[in-house]
Amino acid sequence: MKNPKFEVFKSEKSGQFYFRLKAVNGQIILSSEGYSSKQGCINGVESVKKNAPDDANYERKDGENFSFTLKAKNKETIGKSESYTTKVARENGIDSVKKNAPESPIEELL
Repeated sequence: MKNPKFEVFKSEKSGQFYFRLKAVNGQIILSSEGYSSKQGCINGVESVKKNAPDDANYERKDGENFSFTLKAKNKETIGKSESYTTKVARENGIDSVKKNAPESPIEELL
């Protein structure tokens, strides 16, 4: 069984750096915005690790699909979820980020 992990990578198209948090099953449970530098991206991962355990940092979005955004204390968005078909699935995604993000290692795919 694989462990949850952050993957840091550079987009060939945009030249920007991104991270994604992958669950044990390989699904992406949180994705970042683009960063202009690798260090900025790593700092984003560290911010996720620090802010993930606090439920108040999650903004839940309802609509045709359900999703969430993880925000830092300053209300800046640091990660977004995929779309979920149910509220329960979204809450499971949030629980997974809360549980896994703080201890997940960073793998650089550069």
